[in-house]
Amino acid sequence: MPALLAGFLTGLSLIVAIGAQNAFVLRQGLRRAHVFAVALTCAVSDAILIGVGVFASARVSEAFPLAMPIMRWGGAAFLLVYGLRAARSAYRGGGHLEPAEGKAQSLTAALTTCLALTWLNPHVYLDTVVLMGAISSEFGSDRGAFAIGGIAGSFVFFFGLAYGARLLAPVFAREVSWRILDALIALVMWSIALKLVMGI
Repeated sequence: MPALLAGFLTGLSLIVAIGAQNAFVLRQGLRRAHVFAVALTCAVSDAILIGVGVFASARVSEAFPLAMPIMRWGGAAFLLVYGLRAARSAYRGGGHLEPAEGKAQSLTAALTTCLALTWLNPHVYLDTVVLMGAISSEFGSDRGAFAIGGIAGSFVFFFGLAYGARLLAPVFAREVSWRILDALIALVMWSIALKLVMGI
């Protein structure tokens, strides 16, 4: 259960930031256009990448003992910078998200865009493969539960974001909401970075 919960919370914390992929999911939800298909595509993609990160990282670690420490230090450095950027956004303010105007995309166009934003985004690999893989090593034989938790977190997040978009839109029309979100993201990123460093 600790590994399952840790995977769930880690998975949520790494994808909660509103980036290009999440903004697209949110816009589709606001439009009520292909909501289920888009959310499922993002969640399944995350599940594949998390599985690769968690289970491949163990074999890489056995073959190259220095690989995981390097991944941890690199991940910690990235999270530190990521947290600093979020903290800067929280301090400066000005965050907003406006759904794109115009005619809704076809299902094929929507899924193509979704896949491109997912699989062509280097941050997705860093979050799911590198960071989730590195953190999972802390749980030894329970890394499978950690992976399941991370995958569950992705499904909860993407479907919650897609179907809850209309509820979230008025909230994030206010700048203060973005500042609070960015501040929370910074704290979460720094806490994960500290855990990675302490675990080396």
